[in-house]
Formats: sequence, structure tokens, C-alpha cells
Amino acid sequence: MARLALDPKLMRRALVELDALMREPARLVIGGGAAMTLAYDHPLATQDVDAFAARGGLRVAELDGLARKVADQLNVAPDWLNAHFETFTAVLPADYATRLRTVYSGKHLQVDALGPEDLLVMKCFAGRDKDRPHARKLIKLASDLGIVDKQLELLADKRYPGVQKAADYFDDLRDEAGL
Repeated sequence: MARLALDPKLMRRALVELDALMREPARLVIGGGAAMTLAYDHPLATQDVDAFAARGGLRVAELDGLARKVADQLNVAPDWLNAHFETFTAVLPADYATRLRTVYSGKHLQVDALGPEDLLVMKCFAGRDKDRPHARKLIKLASDLGIVDKQLELLADKRYPGVQKAADYFDDLRDEAGL
């Protein structure tokens, strides 16, 4: 039987079901398509919710067993709660937490989405053509594109791998938007 894609309604239901199974608190930060959908009303369906745990609660890996139970209940991918996303968060600005937007708050679980500027930094590093519609929307939603510029410059100064490609992607997006 084919697994269902996570549209906004099913994502929210998965978070409610996960919260109901939890016995300890966790605070997750989400990015990718899930953040685009839940925080910024971008219509799409995805196979997973890219997430990492904020300090002081359960880690995503500790939620894996519960997330798999939710997957079975809702017929979604067993790895719908994607902890692998955390490996890409090194490019985030140090102050990303000041731009988080709460998308779910339950008894044990709080889920916050990255701000538009922070998602845009990550999209630039991914540099994928399929992300261009998301990135275009993020440019419109961002209140301060200088945050993206500043972070790319900081990472360039540190010779972070792939930063020139990310900066070129951002420049192309701005040119397309007439900025």
C-alpha cells in the first residue's frame, strides 16, 4: 500500500498524534517544505517534516519510535519526522531563534518554523531548481534580506564549503525579483 504524502492537514494531524503519545516535553524547529506549508501557507505535499530539537527537551531521535507509531496510524512514511535535516543547520545565523514562528503547541510538543530569512539561507545552500518557487516566496516574505547577505558573507569569511554557489543562487533570485 502506498504511503500518503503529508499535506498541511495531515502534517498537523501527525503532530497532534505525536503529542498525544509523548510523556516528556520536546520543542522542535522545522524547515523545508513543512515550514513552507505550516508557517507560510505555501501549498505543497511532502514525504517528511524536516526537524531538529531545540535544547532542553527530547531529541528527534528519541521521538523516532513514537513517530513510527504515528506513521503506522496515518499511513505516512515511517521516517516522516526527518532528523537528518539537522546536519544542514550549520549554515543558519546564530540568531535564527529570534525569527521562529510557532506552528503547533500541544501538551508536550511545541513546533516552531524557521523564519523566512533562515529558510532562504538553507534554500540557497541546497541550490536546487525545484526549490526556486519556495525561494521566490521567501524573498517576498522576508522582512530583512540583509540577514541573508550578512550570513553568506560570514560563511564566506569562514570559507564554508559551497558558500559561493549559495551566494550566486541568492543573487540570481534577487535579479529575478528585481531587487
